[in-house]
Amino acid sequence: MNVPTAIQNRRAVKHFDPAHKMTKKEREKLLSLALLSPTAFNIQNWRFVVVDDPKLRKRIRTASWDQAQVTDSSLLVILCADLKAWEKQPLRYWRSAPEPVQELIVPAIEQYYNGLDQTQRDEAMRSCGIAAQTLMLAAKSMGYDSCPMDGFDFGAVGELINLPEDHAICMFVTIGKALGEVGEPKDKLPVEEVVITDTF
Repeated sequence: MNVPTAIQNRRAVKHFDPAHKMTKKEREKLLSLALLSPTAFNIQNWRFVVVDDPKLRKRIRTASWDQAQVTDSSLLVILCADLKAWEKQPLRYWRSAPEPVQELIVPAIEQYYNGLDQTQRDEAMRSCGIAAQTLMLAAKSMGYDSCPMDGFDFGAVGELINLPEDHAICMFVTIGKALGEVGEPKDKLPVEEVVITDTF
């Protein structure tokens, strides 16, 4: 499936076949594609918590208003943002770059983020959002459906997955085989209402 077709056919699916299992190769392909998502300064500040433990999934479902896709999907990915990725050995993000580039970029990373907590958080959340869309489109191209989720108790889920203090949960993405027909797209606003040329 090509990219435009995947975009046109992607839907937020709530009901998955709980008996379907994704192969290890499929999981690896999906996550490898997600790792190609762009991040500012290449700091790769997303972290993908793949929840396999059925008991843990049930507890997360309880913290997610009992939404069935948490336990019934083939794959539950909790996208987390490492808010301090920018200061964790930043040279490693540019290790294959020429030395003059490293000498320019690495100090720029610190200048951009240091002391700016909101900037750190905003940038990490943007990165996770981009990665989530990559995951969902990759899943669709592989014949799977998905659902982006933020309907859960962030604090409770953070405790369940032992979220580090310098991380934040962005969202869930559930992936699997849809039960039944996937619906038509929801009503979309006309392009002239949402696309602005130059100024409002």
